Amino acid sequence: MKQQRPSIGLALGAGGVRGYAHIGVLEKLQENNIPVDIIAGSSMGALVAALYGAGHEPDTLEKFARLFKRKYYLDFNVPKMGLVQGQRVKELIYMLSKKMNIEDMRLPVGIVATDLTSGEAIVFRDGCAADAVRASISIPGIFVPENYRGRMLVDGGVADRVPASTARSMGADLTIAVDVSFYNKEPVIGSIYDVIMQSMDIMGKQLIKYKEVDADVLIKPISSYYNAVVFENVDKLIEAGRETAESYIPEILKMINEWKETEHGKE
Repeated sequence: MKQQRPSIGLALGAGGVRGYAHIGVLEKLQENNIPVDIIAGSSMGALVAALYGAGHEPDTLEKFARLFKRKYYLDFNVPKMGLVQGQRVKELIYMLSKKMNIEDMRLPVGIVATDLTSGEAIVFRDGCAADAVRASISIPGIFVPENYRGRMLVDGGVADRVPASTARSMGADLTIAVDVSFYNKEPVIGSIYDVIMQSMDIMGKQLIKYKEVDADVLIKPISSYYNAVVFENVDKLIEAGRETAESYIPEILKMINEWKETEHGKE
């Protein structure tokens, strides 16, 4: 039977609070009737991917973003392996993801974390969504690593900042990737959070040099500096996602139509 349209995968990248721009991208895709059939995410991208997979629409995700405050979910820890224990944030994710397992979500979801021992990217395709996301958002030095089935897991962005290849391996014919990284050449370093996040941004910048993002369309919404751990910029970040995604809509629609006209759309 002829496939009527391509399967579209969306890969949402790491970047701390800048990941709220993913919500704006999802909104614009939805407004323009561009379906998301497969979704993969690293770090904040994993959180957005899981909540979207659990059935929350972009307008609801936007409401969640405005309600998120660090004081509600950070459980500070005696610093041995991380400043934050991470149990409170896991409980919050468990509630927001409707206590779902990944395999029961409304579309295929891939959550990327990093094995701290081997350095390899670990992709969750099943199991408790809260466990997977807790691992994926575990910024080294800030969160205690997540122990999962004998593995010590940290932030997905360490091994795979923008998991477009994961979305493609999950069956996407066409892949849209969203990279919310931004390297600030003149950062204000005033806390341990700033030190760690700037280090992550530098690492991500170098990683992209050696590992290109395997996407048909790469959207980069962040064109100016936003502190990756400051929650006061939620509206600006979501709007940045909207505006940038809007400029890519003609390209995405063209790509879909071209796919239909090629042999891929034939029997």
